[in-house]
Amino acid sequence: MSLEQAILEAGRKPAGKRPYFFNPDVERVLAITMAAVQELAVARERIDTLERLLQAKGVLGSEDIDTFKPTPEQHAERALMSQAYIARILRIVQQEGEAIAAAEKGDLYSEEVALEVAAEVPRAR
Repeated sequence: MSLEQAILEAGRKPAGKRPYFFNPDVERVLAITMAAVQELAVARERIDTLERLLQAKGVLGSEDIDTFKPTPEQHAERALMSQAYIARILRIVQQEGEAIAAAEKGDLYSEEVALEVAAEVPRAR
């Protein structure tokens, strides 16, 4: 999957309304914070693993990692990775905007459609 595709995929949402347990503003901040925490925890674990493996095999030392300077191409790749990361972190904001736009157009959530269909279909006896 390309990074551009990953950015598009990051904003996908499950069908249905988002449940809120707190004030929606608190939920939004909490969702963004928890997404960032999750991403950071995974990244730190992977970085630690890589550094330990590289040092154990004598491939690189801590100084090599600390003094690394990316090429312009590597810098561009990192910029795309950062954009994908930000898209994942701010996913809740994107989804709320999409929900508002859908509501303005009169689109229904999948649960609402299911309820309408169920009300129109005669029940089997």
